[in-house]
Amino acid sequence: MIVSLLIVAQANPMAHWPASKPVAPHRRESMLSNIRQLTFGGQNAEAYWDTTGTKIIFQSRQPGFPDEQIFTMNADGTNKRLVSTGHGRCTCSYFTPDGKGVVFSSTHEKNKGAQKPLDMSKGYVWMVNPEFSLYRADLDGSNVRPLLTRNGYIAETTISPDGSFMTFTGDFEGDIEIYRSDLNGKNVRKLTDDVGYDGGPFVSWDGKKIVYRRDTIASNDDIAKFRELHKEHLVRPSKLEIWIMDSNGSNKQKVTNLGCASFAPFLHPDGKRIIFSSNYGDPRGREFDLFLINVDGTGLRRVTYTGDFDGFPMFSRDGKKLVFASNRYGSVRGETNIFVADFIDPAN
Repeated sequence: MIVSLLIVAQANPMAHWPASKPVAPHRRESMLSNIRQLTFGGQNAEAYWDTTGTKIIFQSRQPGFPDEQIFTMNADGTNKRLVSTGHGRCTCSYFTPDGKGVVFSSTHEKNKGAQKPLDMSKGYVWMVNPEFSLYRADLDGSNVRPLLTRNGYIAETTISPDGSFMTFTGDFEGDIEIYRSDLNGKNVRKLTDDVGYDGGPFVSWDGKKIVYRRDTIASNDDIAKFRELHKEHLVRPSKLEIWIMDSNGSNKQKVTNLGCASFAPFLHPDGKRIIFSSNYGDPRGREFDLFLINVDGTGLRRVTYTGDFDGFPMFSRDGKKLVFASNRYGSVRGETNIFVADFIDPAN
């Protein structure tokens, strides 16, 4: 009986959580209302809508698992369930547009344990883990099978809502670049080709554009430092700008010029504005907030103000809802949870 309870707890470590609870916005957060907290412990991030706006997929680090795993839930926080294998480290999940499956990156075939700790002596760095491969599973987490495996990192995958292609980040050709392919992993094509980290691509709701983050490379010294870190499968994300391109890789345009760490961009369904996370304005570089900017780089507006981390924003297809991750209202310092809010559009 005790063993059975432990197995159930590991399969669903979120079973004791409420589905959701209402929380108050900061008094200056005029673009957000009806905020609800959907997760309640551990580290929860990278939460993304399905095409119908009724389901959310996210990654979470919970007791009983070696590292982050992939879960799904309804948009109201009900029916949270594990859809990855429970082994290795998982990241960057997304629903398939037909609603029948999910994709995510995982190390479970190469390493069933946790990702090795980062070397903090190198400062704030991200790991570009070469053990990540891309997998697909049925909506209930069954039938997990490899979709893309290369000799290097494959992650940060998003999918065009019409199902015509997916885009992802890889370093299997030496540099860290953005690629696209068919949903079956065939016809892989490189979309970026400049030295430095190009990553985090998100396809717009109309499938015509890709927004992404790009490392600031301004000198040969920057190139040397990037390559030295990359040899150790690391990048330093201290100066990332937001870029946009057509979904075939043409017409690349730099959107931000903030000189800080800006990432996780997503296009509003109107195609005219991008929401993203940035530590812009914090001299210590520690506070990340959500910002809104026009695609031509004008009209920068701050969306969140709590003083805690706010990141990974994504608009629902109708633009009425926003899902994001935040440290606000954590039960312990540094806890990250998933929130959903009504978006009060300042353009209306």
